[in-house]
Amino acid sequence: MYRELARAARIIAGTRRRLADGAAGIAAGAQRTLAAASGGGAFPYTAPVATPRVDWFAPALLEGTSVRLMPLSPDHLPDLIEAGRDPRIWTWMPFDASAPGAMQTLVEAALAALAAHTEIPFVAIERSSGLVVGSSRYLAVAPAHLRLEIGWTWLEPTSWRTALNSEAKLLQLQHAFEVLGCRRVEFKTDARNERSRAAILGIGAQFEGIFRKHMVMPGGRARDTACYSVLDDDWPAVRTGLQARLDRHRG
Repeated sequence: MYRELARAARIIAGTRRRLADGAAGIAAGAQRTLAAASGGGAFPYTAPVATPRVDWFAPALLEGTSVRLMPLSPDHLPDLIEAGRDPRIWTWMPFDASAPGAMQTLVEAALAALAAHTEIPFVAIERSSGLVVGSSRYLAVAPAHLRLEIGWTWLEPTSWRTALNSEAKLLQLQHAFEVLGCRRVEFKTDARNERSRAAILGIGAQFEGIFRKHMVMPGGRARDTACYSVLDDDWPAVRTGLQARLDRHRG
């Protein structure tokens, strides 16, 4: 009886070894197949899918006729505090930077994100006066996938619905598609913010749907987020439309 039990144990142990060896072989074969399909590498998904043609995080100055977008620096903080005093600016934002000390927190977070290579923040300067009038960023920056988002955009209210606002978007989109080589630029906004949604559609972006209960807003409200995009295929028509809008603003 003991000999039979020992024999059974040896059979079970051998079976386990063969199963383990077989599983390891299957995993190694799958890894080799994926690596070959991706051009090499043990784990193909850890390698960049695309090689950007320029350094996305090199400081860039975007010059227009009405507005200049320049890289954010700590030196801009006093001017941003002044430009962001009106609470109406922050109605639809997840953060009220008109509160004391809040703009400093916002600037520090933007610069930390730049250092982490996840965002690229700009300040907007009105060329006629030289005044800082707001800020915007490239968000969710993904050079390996030739994709980014334009967001955290705010302007002091006298700049709303002006040539400055339209030109700022034109400059950011132009840099994204024609310099960085993006294939996709995204926009997101609170689904209840009809003014922002109309402005994004006015750019020529395509509505892609709603992220339900996407964010928690101050006070605890669940924000639904409306999502839009412009693709490189769309860019020529979008550029023409934005330029026509600028021409109308300038009369």
